[in-house]
Amino acid sequence: MDPVLVQVVRGLIALVFVMACVHKVRAPREFLETVRGYGLVPRTLAAWVAVPLLAGELAIACGVLLPALQAQATALAIVLLVIYAASISINLARGRRYIDCGCSGPAARQPLSAWLVLRNLALAGAALATFVPESPRALGALDLFTIVAGVVGLYTLYATANLLLAYDPRTKAL
Repeated sequence: MDPVLVQVVRGLIALVFVMACVHKVRAPREFLETVRGYGLVPRTLAAWVAVPLLAGELAIACGVLLPALQAQATALAIVLLVIYAASISINLARGRRYIDCGCSGPAARQPLSAWLVLRNLALAGAALATFVPESPRALGALDLFTIVAGVVGLYTLYATANLLLAYDPRTKAL
């Protein structure tokens, strides 16, 4: 695989997890209520789940950018994204569609949907693809520009899709 593609995916994963951390740190009570809202752990243990989730996301965001930790951080990202997809799927199967997914912070509450499951699995698949051996070539200045533009462009699409999904129920209500 071309090293530019690998770096774009790693950068995207890092940015997705950094922004997830920012939302959680800016609104810790809402994040705790989101964890409780999923109903997968007893309410009294939600804080014991929320703190390691936040720490794990931060470790992923930093680790995927550090060569010595990339493999472990990417594996952790895949596991966490699959857990998120499974958590959403469980709640959808229970008929609990209108709880907040916790994806976009409290400013854009987003109900659960199959699209969120697919999104998380697509991100996990992209992260898995970084384990394909890279072609041996040095990165040049144009490659660095391409990596930054690719990460910014893909994250913009990701964030836009999140907002469209968050506002879809409100738009349908109009």
